[in-house]
Amino acid sequence: MTKTNAPSAKALSNLRNIGIIAHIDAGKTTLTERILYYSGKIHRLGEVHEGTATMDYMPEEQDRGITIMSAVTSCEWSPCMINIIDTPGHVDFTIEVERSLRVLDGAVGVFCGVSGVEPQSETVWRQSESYHVPKLAFVNKMDRLGADFENVVESIRGKLKANAIPIQYPDGQGDEFKGVFDLVEMKRLAFDQDSDGEQFDVVDLTEEQKDMLEPWREKLIETASDNDEEILELYLSGEEIPADKIRAALREATLAQKIVPVLVGSALKNIGVQPVLDAVCHYLPSPLEVPQTKGINPKTGDTVSFGVSHKEPLSALVFKVAMDSGRKMAMMRIYSGKLEAGQAVYNITQDKKERAARLFRLHAGRREKIDTAYAGDMIGAAGMKFARTGDTLCLEDAPILLEQIADYKPVISLAIEPRNSDESDKLDEVLEKYLMEDPTLELKHDENTDQIILSGMGELHLDVILKRLKREYKLEPRSGNPQVVYQETIRSKGKAEGEFDRELGEEVHYGNVQLTVEPKERDSGRKVSFEVDLEEWPAQWLEAIEEGISDGLQSGVVRGYPVQDVHVRVTGLKRRANDSTAVGYRMASAIALKEALNDGDPKLMEPIMWVEVSVPEEFVGDVVGLLGSKGAKIENMIDRSGQKIVQGFAPLASLFGFTTDLRSATQGRAAFIMKFNRFDVLE
Repeated sequence: MTKTNAPSAKALSNLRNIGIIAHIDAGKTTLTERILYYSGKIHRLGEVHEGTATMDYMPEEQDRGITIMSAVTSCEWSPCMINIIDTPGHVDFTIEVERSLRVLDGAVGVFCGVSGVEPQSETVWRQSESYHVPKLAFVNKMDRLGADFENVVESIRGKLKANAIPIQYPDGQGDEFKGVFDLVEMKRLAFDQDSDGEQFDVVDLTEEQKDMLEPWREKLIETASDNDEEILELYLSGEEIPADKIRAALREATLAQKIVPVLVGSALKNIGVQPVLDAVCHYLPSPLEVPQTKGINPKTGDTVSFGVSHKEPLSALVFKVAMDSGRKMAMMRIYSGKLEAGQAVYNITQDKKERAARLFRLHAGRREKIDTAYAGDMIGAAGMKFARTGDTLCLEDAPILLEQIADYKPVISLAIEPRNSDESDKLDEVLEKYLMEDPTLELKHDENTDQIILSGMGELHLDVILKRLKREYKLEPRSGNPQVVYQETIRSKGKAEGEFDRELGEEVHYGNVQLTVEPKERDSGRKVSFEVDLEEWPAQWLEAIEEGISDGLQSGVVRGYPVQDVHVRVTGLKRRANDSTAVGYRMASAIALKEALNDGDPKLMEPIMWVEVSVPEEFVGDVVGLLGSKGAKIENMIDRSGQKIVQGFAPLASLFGFTTDLRSATQGRAAFIMKFNRFDVLE
């Protein structure tokens, strides 16, 4: 194995860390496949629809023809080294996009030439905006019937509020699509299908084509001149403007997120892919051109930042953890310093010392062993015991804690049970591995139903987990709808007297207890007190009474759920010579408690969830109506990043299947989160 030299500033300036983002089925993975083929990374084209795409390496992805797990790869396209993350488009796997965007410097948004901006396009675009990621747009599938380039550009401007500036224009649309016009060079690109689009000719424009493209060229030059006075002077004087000057001005505007350059093509038909690679090199930033990553020193609370150089102290962010044949692989972005195989590092998030035993350059499901990784790299590390998604790795004597990746709360749950006792322990062990890999999964054991409740981001998300359990570990637990766990309380004061008088075996047991129950404030718990002279009664009898009440509160009188927020007062006791026993008083207290609860207007309390729906303004009425039908109470409505945010409370039981209803009501353009708030009375 040969050691690589430390990268120079020039090498860093030619490094690109990008993501491919879009709605499901817009063609992200097909585009990535062509990028790898044309750059020489792979030597045979794979297809998503055939289940042979390099980046969709999981069997579940190949079966469904969708991306589920973000896949990392890299390729060279002179003069750049490009690290690429192909992200999922399905809303259930939004966290995969989120944690990818956290570590990227730029992105390519892919849009279908027919459908334009689709619901998940909006979601991932907003996510990228929150991380201030400069972007290109690629209008794909221009060969499909109904493709309309100008309409897609307008939808990018309208729905995404992005200043979309075409730097290309299609030569024909639908069945007539046969090439691409380059508006910067003012040339036509004709792709050779006999070479799978690998070869293409750069052709001069006809006068007719020049006239057709003139309005688009004018808009491009106006945009470039806004960022370069020399271009403005050349434009006003009618002189020829060099293409490299146009690209430099467009690059400046793109890095400042003032514009989004738009390219066009058909990845499936091998048209227009190489210009996307050129545009990545021309317009997207290197690690040296993005804002310096900042963190805090937890010991002092001071803001800390290190330069993007291998000479600076180490700082790295784990953006994903994957289990590979039962072994943990921590995928990370190195922001500063360098990391050597076998090096000890400090996981400042977990306050643990770690060792990066082996380092790898990643290529989807394959990996290439390396000795050293440097600032700007995205790599995998094996042998790290404690690393989780969002953890910061650094040196103990140069501490820095980077901003963690946004947390997403699961919105749907599934109850699962092992089929036998042998499967039980293995199931727990495997699910713990999945939890380590996927921070959007939650797992808890329901003591009331003895079920495992697995929670995730959607039905597809959980279905993929069940399929992986079967394929990877031969586990097929029974699954069904989860049981909502309720609680009980009372609405008014109740009182009762309980008497137990029975012969058990050869001994008579007697007890008589009078008590009252009163409601307490919500979430204040329960309390038992004695309003009798404690010195008159044996301690074992009083303990038995308290045990009887405590046990009785575990199973209420409405549907047998635990009773909360009540105060039980023992107001009187009676005894009978020779017959009174601890057993008698325990049983009497339980009898009295049941009667008192029935007298106190008992009610069920159910889990109430805080819900927040982010939705375009035109669907606010539909969302409010849908929430109302679910028994929700709207508390607030605010504006955020061009979206309406509807906030309120809703009972958990009514929210099962809500995400499906919400997508239907809003054409899939709403995002939904919920979290537990409190138990409260059903009205």
